[in-house]
Amino acid sequence: MRLKEGDKKELIKTEAIKMIIKDGLEGFSMNKLAKACKISVATPYLYYKDRDDLILTIAREEGQRMSDNILKDFDPEAGFEEGLRVQWKNRYGYMTTYPDRHFFFEQLRNSSYQEEFLHIFLQRFKEVLGKFWDNAVKRGELDHMPFEVYWSVAFSPMYALARFHNEGKSLGGKAFKMTDEILWKTFDLVVKALKKG
Repeated sequence: MRLKEGDKKELIKTEAIKMIIKDGLEGFSMNKLAKACKISVATPYLYYKDRDDLILTIAREEGQRMSDNILKDFDPEAGFEEGLRVQWKNRYGYMTTYPDRHFFFEQLRNSSYQEEFLHIFLQRFKEVLGKFWDNAVKRGELDHMPFEVYWSVAFSPMYALARFHNEGKSLGGKAFKMTDEILWKTFDLVVKALKKG
């Protein structure tokens, strides 16, 4: 059965993400991709100029999807705890709905593509989240600190829990499954650590 054009392009994208997650960027090639998709070696070149174009196009498309998901129903004017709660809900929802995309972005962050990917992805993000952080500081809900410190305390615990959940185990190989109770208890500890006073 022949695939429609849109289906071929989606298959190429999906297989590329799977291969990059499994074999890393070093093990990824257009020839291997075509073979995995069971299509002609020339077919990916109908949609993408070369390997770099394919990787960066996927990064742009998926980065936009991630940004849209994470910023859904988020108001930078919201109070600190309320806004951070929406961020946690959206980020965790994205990571559990699209775990493969999360691992794909991890590969990009540890590669020569990092700078270009982050430039594309962070444009809107910086503006919205920077405004939220500034508002919380101005209202006296947070002490002023470097943004990197804020981000690390605000989100790293959730990302670590999501990674444990997606891998099905925590440190030392102990089985782990995320629950709402664990997620929101951790959130409460983060808010307590960050809130002024």
